[in-house]
Amino acid sequence: MRALVLVLIGLLAASPAFAQTKPKLRDSGVANPASAIYIGNSFFYYNNSLHGHVGRLVAEGVPGHRFRTSSVTISGSGFDWHDVESYFRPKGIGSYSFDRENRIVFNPPGQKLFDLAIMMDCSQCPLHPTLKATFAEYAKKHSDTVRRHGARPVFFMSWAYADAPEMTAQLAEAYTQAGNAHDALVIPAGLAFARSIAERPGLDLYVADKRHPSLAGTYLAAATVYAALFGKSPVGLAYDAGLGADTARHLQNVAWATVQDYYKP
Repeated sequence: MRALVLVLIGLLAASPAFAQTKPKLRDSGVANPASAIYIGNSFFYYNNSLHGHVGRLVAEGVPGHRFRTSSVTISGSGFDWHDVESYFRPKGIGSYSFDRENRIVFNPPGQKLFDLAIMMDCSQCPLHPTLKATFAEYAKKHSDTVRRHGARPVFFMSWAYADAPEMTAQLAEAYTQAGNAHDALVIPAGLAFARSIAERPGLDLYVADKRHPSLAGTYLAAATVYAALFGKSPVGLAYDAGLGADTARHLQNVAWATVQDYYKP
């Protein structure tokens, strides 16, 4: 069985999913970011939201560091559904937050709202013959908007559908090219899904619709976000989202190995 797994991993490493255009950026340009806004769709909000799981990993992996986040999601949305300019309006999103005692804390006027904006298009949009032009258009438009407000754009590379594994390489290429074109870090979540499936095919990363993430899928995505944004290995962190230590350790290892491989010069 171990030999079979090693063969599968070898095939995966040699496949187009890992032999795509290399990313120009290997970090976001913000060491230990203090804030981020997630802009996307149901892939983000499943399982009590991706940003919550990332926050738990950050709290443990970077003790004492406060990582303030907001998640703005629209079911089924693509890049073009989001009015990103409005998310940075004064006295809007991020103008106040809650401390550990659930007291409202008003942020100082003029404070930069977010260090990073983590954005994803709809699951098929970067590949769709009609919508891929919209992906290219809004990758630029939203990156420009985010930068104008003092934040850094980050693209979240989504994963293939469970019954369409060929999407992995296609999405990896589309997001990497967009990241290179607009100086945006790309988080390789889709490649992490492919690696986990090759290493442990019995662990289901999807719910029944074969598109949205199971809790294990969300946890894997969160570990990949943590590794990419903070440059730290999630391996050994105790937070397991209720999956159990063995499953969490596997997903942590996959996230860290994927990030290291993807950003390798």
